[in-house]
Amino acid sequence: MSDRKTIIPSKSDFKTFICDIIYDIAGSVLYAAGIYTFAGNAGFAPGGISGIALILNYLWGLPVGIVTLLFNIPLVFISYRAVGRTLLLKSARTMLISSFFLDVVFPFIPMYNGNRLMASIYSGVFMGAGMALFYMRGSSSGGIDFLALTIKKKKPHMSIGVITLLIDLVVILLGWPVFGDVDSVLYGVTSTGVSTIVIDKILYGIGAGTLAIIITANGKETAKKISERARRGVTSVKAVGEYTGTGRDVLLCACSKAEAYLVKSAVQETDGEAFVMFTETSEVFGEGFTKERIQL
Repeated sequence: MSDRKTIIPSKSDFKTFICDIIYDIAGSVLYAAGIYTFAGNAGFAPGGISGIALILNYLWGLPVGIVTLLFNIPLVFISYRAVGRTLLLKSARTMLISSFFLDVVFPFIPMYNGNRLMASIYSGVFMGAGMALFYMRGSSSGGIDFLALTIKKKKPHMSIGVITLLIDLVVILLGWPVFGDVDSVLYGVTSTGVSTIVIDKILYGIGAGTLAIIITANGKETAKKISERARRGVTSVKAVGEYTGTGRDVLLCACSKAEAYLVKSAVQETDGEAFVMFTETSEVFGEGFTKERIQL
């Protein structure tokens, strides 16, 4: 019986696989649109392997998808231990699907021939959205992600963000002599920057909020006023000021950015001497906010 369960995938496994494929297809369409439709004819190279593929396509007309796939093959072998089998297998599937859309589907769709700045912005938007969908399912478009993780394993003190940025800059700078103007560098930086922002906003920004930290001598009344004005719950923690030695209440209130002003005004009305701090949170889950996403 156990052997049968091992051979035949469960319904949940099948559902996960289908969901992965849907995300791969949707992400590949967006990713291919960013590279082929907007960056393909605009005379600049975004960062990463796709940027190298665009440069080679510009010089010798090589297909972007196939070149991207070929460059990723040695990186797969190099980064196997650092990345792990599961991510590599998922990413391999993602790369095959995205290469199909890049070389087979999108050549039938007209390229954008308008303003280069607009091309760089929309290239970043579509590429970022596509990569975010890959990341949501524990996959990636390969390339620089693999290389950055490998370098990180050998140089633990280095930041993955810094490693990725340095590699991207090298690729973007290669576009200067190839495309023949310094603007190609600026547009490449713009595209890469926009894609990074879009990835962050999709993965973290949807549930972004603000955490109010309030230190007050009148915790109960302040919490009540915040609840009345902003309709938000407050958590109270007892604390002691080391300098004065007097007791204080530390109030924690998670709210949206729009509600932050209401929290601030409620505190000022109740305790004009309260110490108030606001800090951004990448995501807020729980009652009153978005429910935690369950991966299918």
